[in-house]
Amino acid sequence: MAPRTRKSERRTEALSRERIIEAAVELLDTAGEGGLTFRALTERLATGPGAIYWHVANKDELLDAATDAVIAAALATEPAGSPDSPRDAINAVALGLFDAIDEHPWLATQLATQFSRGPWKSVTPRILESIGRQVRALGVPERRWFTVATVLMHYILGAAGQNAVNGRAHGPGVNRDEFLGAVSTAWKELDPDDYPFTRAVADQMPGHDDREEFLAGIALILAGITAVPPPPRSHRARR
Repeated sequence: MAPRTRKSERRTEALSRERIIEAAVELLDTAGEGGLTFRALTERLATGPGAIYWHVANKDELLDAATDAVIAAALATEPAGSPDSPRDAINAVALGLFDAIDEHPWLATQLATQFSRGPWKSVTPRILESIGRQVRALGVPERRWFTVATVLMHYILGAAGQNAVNGRAHGPGVNRDEFLGAVSTAWKELDPDDYPFTRAVADQMPGHDDREEFLAGIALILAGITAVPPPPRSHRARR
């Protein structure tokens, strides 16, 4: 009886919800959303579909769970600076999400889907809470918590998503420095009367650091929190 019990325990562990989600993330990373099927999942886990349906009802639930698992891990990133600094904590949240979206090609699309179709599910509140707590710790007035936190959240996800798209848009085998150098050359050849600014910054395109520019954007937003006064309340709001 003892060997049978140990085998049963190993099988239960292999077919746990966590292991199923882990396998789903692996499939999404390698084959994309189209490659995530229950048939492919049962083959990867060497089990029958019934064992998976016991833990996950359908593909939508599986996608939600995979997205939530990746986001939870990303938000666990420790601050590089002081753990008591709200700014360092915001940077840690931002870089965790930046790297997760870059590492998992399917994630940006799933985040957009959840934000538009299911903002009450776990992912949106999880991200908003991680940012919002630090916004509150910065001393932002309560009436501006929502605006500041959502501006940061949309910037982080938008910039991270665009960076991930840019990285894959070059195509396989394309050298990033060569690509950016070609863009810089093309910008320099633009009409100087129509594009004076673009020509002026063309030399800054090659060799720029995407992560540094990403964090620079967050710094600008945080600086603006105290520099920009809150918008006046509407007449209807004052009533």
